[in-house]
Amino acid sequence: MTESTNVVVEVNENRRNFLSGSVGAGIVGAGLAAGLLANNASAASSSSKKSDRMANYTADQLERVTQTLVAPPFVPKHDQVAQGKPKVVVVKLSVEEKEVVLENGAHAWVSAFNGSVPGPLIVCHQHDYIELTLSNPSTNMLSHNIDLHAATGALGGGELTLVGPGQEVTFRFKATKTGTFVYHCAPGGVMIPWHVAMGMAGAIMVLPRDGLSDGQGNAITYDRAYYVGEAEFYVPQDASGKFKRYDTVMGSMSDVLEAMKAQNPSHIVFNGSVGALTGKNSMTASVGESVLFIHSQANRDTRPHIIGGHGDYVWAAGSFADAPQKDLETWMVAGGSACAVVYHFRQPGLYAYVNHNLIEAIMKGAAAHIKVDGVWNDDLMTQVRNPTAIGS
Repeated sequence: MTESTNVVVEVNENRRNFLSGSVGAGIVGAGLAAGLLANNASAASSSSKKSDRMANYTADQLERVTQTLVAPPFVPKHDQVAQGKPKVVVVKLSVEEKEVVLENGAHAWVSAFNGSVPGPLIVCHQHDYIELTLSNPSTNMLSHNIDLHAATGALGGGELTLVGPGQEVTFRFKATKTGTFVYHCAPGGVMIPWHVAMGMAGAIMVLPRDGLSDGQGNAITYDRAYYVGEAEFYVPQDASGKFKRYDTVMGSMSDVLEAMKAQNPSHIVFNGSVGALTGKNSMTASVGESVLFIHSQANRDTRPHIIGGHGDYVWAAGSFADAPQKDLETWMVAGGSACAVVYHFRQPGLYAYVNHNLIEAIMKGAAAHIKVDGVWNDDLMTQVRNPTAIGS
């Protein structure tokens, strides 16, 4: 074997250790990891001179901008079309371990990026760099990291971002692919599914520099955007069927892991709890507006549907490099991914936004509302005759 082949074998072995054990056992020494990343980046840039000059900038040549992250379903302020050169987009995530109420009588411990389930949406454009600082306050009990599906190399950042309580780390990656992508905690072994099942996931949207397109050169724009993060929880029940409650995050671990084995969630929710996006927290729009919905699921397949609406343009697999599908009633999102959908509202009213496994929507919580203002159009829908007695 050559020396370079030996390195590849070592990294692959470490990858297996990472998935089966702890990230600490699988991490390549910091100096070696940095060296591998630098060498790979150099080789890639020297072997592929792309015509797109925007791809050839390095981070030290670019303006640094701070993105203020916001709690879902809201989306951070951003340009739909990139302005000027790529940017180094600086973001911060802090992990909060806390108990939340999923619904009346059901409590769960979560590990929440910036305190929200899901974690906030990050937005950038292709060829931008994301410089991310991950903080793990000393009040937490667990170690955490972040694996971003938009990133290239080092287990999506997982190897380079493991922090114990009281620590923080900063790393940077280049957004080479466009689309919507999941991020989640992945500290190794059984901690990976447990942390994800505690709501520790979010999404990042990497827009094409020229904005969204219908695949035929026509621009697609949106008036507002919402991020819906779907997550499942496994709240153990006692012999009488009452949901158990735990004093600490570690106190819940054993029972929750046992409940997870059956893969039968007690709750499947949008944005952290049953009804989180209904009532006063409903998403809103107006007739004549086009709305972009980003929907993620870090662990299980799902099937979003707008009752009374459609997906005018749907990137179900999340890749903006693909031409969008058009005029869909329901779209499938694979576990571990995120989709994007644009719908132009033509009629006012209350729309239900659901996971169209209606058992999961109605009985387990995967439902939201969109309140749309405007003037009703009888040509699109009307009641021709009021209910009357049959034959009258």
